[in-house]
Amino acid sequence: MTLKLSFTRSRAFAATAIGVVLVAGAAVAQQAPQIMERTEWDNRRLEQLDRNVRRLERALTQRNAAGQPVLVEPDPEVVTLQSQFGLMNQRLGDLESTVRRINADNERLTFQLDEAQRDNAALRTRLVDAEGRIEKQETAAELNAPIVANSPTGGAVQDLAAAVRLMGSDRPRGERALETVAVTWPDTPQAREANSRLGDIRVAANDKGGAVPFYAAALKDWPRIGWAADTTLKLADALFATERKTQGCGALGEFTRRYAPTATDAQKARATQLRTTGGCS
Repeated sequence: MTLKLSFTRSRAFAATAIGVVLVAGAAVAQQAPQIMERTEWDNRRLEQLDRNVRRLERALTQRNAAGQPVLVEPDPEVVTLQSQFGLMNQRLGDLESTVRRINADNERLTFQLDEAQRDNAALRTRLVDAEGRIEKQETAAELNAPIVANSPTGGAVQDLAAAVRLMGSDRPRGERALETVAVTWPDTPQAREANSRLGDIRVAANDKGGAVPFYAAALKDWPRIGWAADTTLKLADALFATERKTQGCGALGEFTRRYAPTATDAQKARATQLRTTGGCS
């Protein structure tokens, strides 16, 4: 026959489970009450406790010698707690494995993101370079295309005004717009002014030789217009700069005959200076 002992509280067992009595081969373990009064431990009580423990040890030894081992059953609450603790350990292990996997995935994703960002930066640089080359090619094709008659506004005055405004923001396209005005509206005051401005552009680029034909086109038939006197002096200066003395002196003669009476003092002084430096008689 097997004796089973239930341990509900380890301390209660030590204090009260000594009252085990073996009767007719059966052992009954008396469990101490859940709530006990506080015990004052003195020498007498300690000796009594020691005798009870020794008596219990002898009883257990006799049972084992008789072939009836004593099985000590753990407290069901302890078993439950141990089971829950094991489950918690298992879940904690699973959680740690999950965290390690997530960390590994994050490191891999971070590396991939860095690579993607580097690739995007390289592609962006190549795209910007390609767009720049395409824009340059388109601009070159546009600026080098033959000049044909075209009126964006439908009027010479408006076309010239638009070309002058464009010169302030986009000089190459503004210059082309002036050339378009000269081609689209020939023999008009706007075409002459456009040619005069084109001559100024050549002078600004240190190309006085290239300015001569534009100034000459602007002064065709010697128009009576506000800018004509100044343009005549510019034509004379460009002719002298390109060693065309006779033509330069002739331009100054036209200035004297046509524009001197209404010219400003500054323009008259400029004409005298050019005549002296050019060696005109």
